[in-house]
Amino acid sequence: MAKKEKKLTVGRVVRWAIFLAVILCVPLIFGGNRYHMYVATLICIYIITIMGLNLTVGYTGQISLGHAAFMGLGAYTVALMTLNGFSFWLALPLGALIAFAAGLLLGLPSLRVKHHYLALVTLGFGTVVYLLLSNEHEITGGFSGLPGIPRPHFFGLDLSSDIGFYFLVAGFLILLTIAGLWLLNSRWGRAFKAIRENDMRAEMVGVSLLAYKLLAFAIGAAYAGIAGGLLAPLMRFVDPTSFPVEESFWFLLMLIIGGSGRFEGAFIGAIVVMLLPEFLRGTQQLFFVIFAAITLLLLIFWPSGLSGLSDVFFRRVLKRTPPRLTK
Repeated sequence: MAKKEKKLTVGRVVRWAIFLAVILCVPLIFGGNRYHMYVATLICIYIITIMGLNLTVGYTGQISLGHAAFMGLGAYTVALMTLNGFSFWLALPLGALIAFAAGLLLGLPSLRVKHHYLALVTLGFGTVVYLLLSNEHEITGGFSGLPGIPRPHFFGLDLSSDIGFYFLVAGFLILLTIAGLWLLNSRWGRAFKAIRENDMRAEMVGVSLLAYKLLAFAIGAAYAGIAGGLLAPLMRFVDPTSFPVEESFWFLLMLIIGGSGRFEGAFIGAIVVMLLPEFLRGTQQLFFVIFAAITLLLLIFWPSGLSGLSDVFFRRVLKRTPPRLTK
């Protein structure tokens, strides 16, 4: 038993060492190319968003189509505050806190409705936020948006360069990954999984559905709020079209392709969905056909997503059980 635990620990260390090495080597690989650095930074931001969505959907079984709205709340909070002279380091936590509070309020209906009914509630929330951002011209600028969003400084170090800001976002990604792993291996994480499997049975053994469902929604929303707060200075401009309702469907698609309920699913899904258009750019109109075909094949043959394929690889090729990231 001790040997098995040792192998699992070594496997986790190796995986995360590779992950850290790839993140740190991205600027070296792309040589500071502005477009490539922008895409790499955007992928890191989307991974943070999908990690939060995975907590809500994958680990507690609650369908959410409101993550684009949570991102919008975080982005506009950072944009409005930094444009009015406040520090980014004050604006970002406040944006996460506002998204957290919105997640708590949105989580209340999850106690009464489930499945597609809950999806409709969160979809309605996303629509309301989009309309507010579009119509409150005096505050949000409407469709004219908020241009000129500054990038932050860190202890006097200017992070306005593409590489500097990438390392800032990568640092947040690493910190939130560590926090997510700790959460999922804690008592809270075990309660989330129990609710996903059977909420009535979980309640019978003492799990508070009220507390943990609200907590899952709120923490997932806070992750999206942080991602939105990082997206605003990356783009240096925000408007309502940056957070449309259909963006939440793309986030859910990323999670499904990567593997819902698997921690690595957020990473794989965001990377594949973001990079696939780059590789299929020459196909023009056929891109969506190819993308849809890949998605259908995954849903039919590998419901666990691309992260589930790693299990197949370890079992059939290496003839051994793969190390899991979470218990």
